[in-house]
Amino acid sequence: MQDYQRPPTLYRYGMRSELELALSSGQFRLEPANGFLTLPFSQVWDKHLFEVLGPADCCLVIHNSEEFGERLHRAVQRTLPNWAGIDGPVEYGARSRLGLAFSKLPAHAREKEWKFAWRSLAPQAILNPVTVRIGSIEQFAELRSPESYPV
Repeated sequence: MQDYQRPPTLYRYGMRSELELALSSGQFRLEPANGFLTLPFSQVWDKHLFEVLGPADCCLVIHNSEEFGERLHRAVQRTLPNWAGIDGPVEYGARSRLGLAFSKLPAHAREKEWKFAWRSLAPQAILNPVTVRIGSIEQFAELRSPESYPV
């Protein structure tokens, strides 16, 4: 389910070793948060986010968020067939209509987060981190270092 137009480009700040796996094999780790399994990105290329979202020494830049999002949702659906997925912008200082997983305090507004999230359709589901693989995304993504940020 998609309620929002994805931004054309998504940014994931992290450690190079993790992001190299994301680029080459499409490996992503969904983490539990507020009753969902989530995978956050930023909608902005901002040198300060290396520190804010760190530890980070690299940024995965996804230039085709539509292709990426569809592949990610399909992979999670195969891995977790009884889960419902959604993605959308995080709202700062207000409760998002998408739920608590998409709501943050105004102090975090600089992150301009776009989040992918999945919720179990089974009541009382145990939330553990889940790793999914969507295949190489090298044809529409790249890694950038903080040094490549324009001055």
